[in-house]
Amino acid sequence: MENIYASSLLFVMLFIATFTIQLANATVPAIYIFGDSTADVGTNTYIPGSTARADFPFNGVDFTHSRPTGRFSNGLNSADFLAKLMGFKRSPQPYLFLLSLPSGLKRHKHRGVNFASGGAGLLDVTNEAMKVVSMTKQIEQFIIVRNNRVAITGPNETETMLSKSLFCISVGSNDIFGYFSSNRTIPPDLFIANLMRQYEAYIKTLYNFGARKFGIISIPPIGCCPAQKLFNATGGCLEGMNDFARAFHFALDNLLRKISSELPETKYSLGNSYEMTINVIQNPAPFNFKDVETACCGAGRLNAETPCNRTANLCANRNEYLFWDLFHPTQNASQLAAVTLYDGPTKFVTPINFRQLAEDN
Repeated sequence: MENIYASSLLFVMLFIATFTIQLANATVPAIYIFGDSTADVGTNTYIPGSTARADFPFNGVDFTHSRPTGRFSNGLNSADFLAKLMGFKRSPQPYLFLLSLPSGLKRHKHRGVNFASGGAGLLDVTNEAMKVVSMTKQIEQFIIVRNNRVAITGPNETETMLSKSLFCISVGSNDIFGYFSSNRTIPPDLFIANLMRQYEAYIKTLYNFGARKFGIISIPPIGCCPAQKLFNATGGCLEGMNDFARAFHFALDNLLRKISSELPETKYSLGNSYEMTINVIQNPAPFNFKDVETACCGAGRLNAETPCNRTANLCANRNEYLFWDLFHPTQNASQLAAVTLYDGPTKFVTPINFRQLAEDN
């Protein structure tokens, strides 16, 4: 176990040492990002009436000029750090932001698009009332981007570019939150199976429109989020939710093995967010975290009884916190996660890591 911790710390050191070099040499032509708030870089800011937003302080307190960007973070999130490791400045811009520009989507040389929307789930009904972009809609938006590219550069060049690009998906937690909050009676195994059917449909649709490289991120131990620990009288994690997270990863692993055997040229990396996060929670010291239970921004018990906003309590030593708010990681935690996904061992990412996936031509 100590070797794993030491290796993860080494990944972070290598990330810092090689960052400026990698910016000049992107390892993939473009990155397309789908999912929920773990990857959202401002999508929901452009949705009138959306209640799942983070475009206000103290969000973004550690971003350039302390600007709230719509990220559910004190700074950057894992999508940004993965993009950095691939040689980009940060995550590509949100689709809805690009759509708002005078040039719209007619840029000849885009380097990717971020479609992720905070609150989204694999099921379209998940957080539908919060006015977020569902996964179905995110896929439809990508098809628009792809067809626009075909119109500009032609089908052959577009096909080649997409086949070498990285398609990242980080989604699923909100569906499980919804399962518990609505007290659904469907058996857990049937519910997970339903989620996998949706996941399979999304991946196959992306494949049919040119995707070949998939960077899939499973869900963390969501029962250990500060907001969920409030419901445990002992202050511990909600193990029922964590059981779901482990079952979700197991089912997703089997699904990706199946898909890769059915769809020619498909390559994938599956990040085990559960193992990555639980290792930090159980032994935080090697990662320089001093608080893995309390939200950095919030109020009340565990600083998690109210959301992060401009009147919340804000911790000063943010790099020492695992959690930024009720549900989301700090910038520091997101960086650690991205570096582990990018160059981590098979304990955390299989069958190959994101670096190997990006470099595999």
